[in-house]
Amino acid sequence: MRHRGLKITIMNLNNIKPAAGSTHNSKRIGRGQGSGKGGTSTKGHKGQKARTGYSQKIGFEGGQMPLQRRLPKFGFKNVNRKEFRAINLDTIQNLIDAKSLGDITKEILIQNGLASKNDLVKIMGRGELKSAVSISADKFTKSAEEAIAKAGGTVITL
Repeated sequence: MRHRGLKITIMNLNNIKPAAGSTHNSKRIGRGQGSGKGGTSTKGHKGQKARTGYSQKIGFEGGQMPLQRRLPKFGFKNVNRKEFRAINLDTIQNLIDAKSLGDITKEILIQNGLASKNDLVKIMGRGELKSAVSISADKFTKSAEEAIAKAGGTVITL
């Protein structure tokens, strides 16, 4: 059926098909002898893996010592470690030049994609700061504090 150059197909019971990519098994198993995949339903004869409810632990290697237990353990992972998002002064200067900002807050850094909402921000001392701006962040390096003070700005530690 055509209507103003558009091809319109009407849904009937004889042309219903599953969505493309939704069917991927050519034969369903365990649906009787006539299907060709009945009987043991491709599980072989007897044994633990043929039973219903069978599940294997992650990393199980048939009784052999699993890889994660064979490998040596070393090192230490501090659960109280704080990860900081490092932002350098040259990046802040580029942001000031592009957006002509008076002061830099954590919210401004988040809005401009330099940090995420839950990040702790640390200002690093690489580059040069030419503008006298007030910068607020979670942490500063000594060189960054000195460079901000030299440019006539202020440091606010959150």
